[in-house]
Amino acid sequence: MADPHLELPPAASPTTNERAAIPPAMPDTLPVAALVLGAAVWADGQPSPTLRRRALHAARLYQDGHVTHIVGCGGIGKNPPSEASVIASICRQAGIPESAIREEPHSTRTLENIANARPIVQEIGTQQVCVVTDGYHLPRARLIARRLGLTCIDAPPVPPAPLTARKLRTMLREAIAYLWYLLRAPSAP
Repeated sequence: MADPHLELPPAASPTTNERAAIPPAMPDTLPVAALVLGAAVWADGQPSPTLRRRALHAARLYQDGHVTHIVGCGGIGKNPPSEASVIASICRQAGIPESAIREEPHSTRTLENIANARPIVQEIGTQQVCVVTDGYHLPRARLIARRLGLTCIDAPPVPPAPLTARKLRTMLREAIAYLWYLLRAPSAP
């Protein structure tokens, strides 16, 4: 049963994020798996705001019929438990059925998140994924997913305001990482 105190954010719309407007998954089409890329788990085992926002966005996508499964990605970072298990827990609290939730609890970086989730996605019976991450991280994550043979549908969480110096540094890091992956990252076997 869903936690009545757990507030899901509204799904992104064309007015808030053009790339997030995705059609609902129809019963007669292939399943679509939301790959929720991990973020920090705090020392007390609680999700960082970024991790919580991503997991709740995936739950909203599921509830709105845009995805049929949620795959939480991420191993144990600085603090236990694994990012994947925290994502799964948030989704359960939001009322997502256990049968729709999968965990990839071993990865520690974006390439591993997606590469390790690929067999889970194939087990679900699809190659279609909706990568759930922050907008600045999405171009690189999509590039990796496409190179690993997955078909991507975008739905990043609506970014929180305001723009900070830390966020600017993170965006610059992502731009550099994107260029590296564009030029050097491996393709699917």
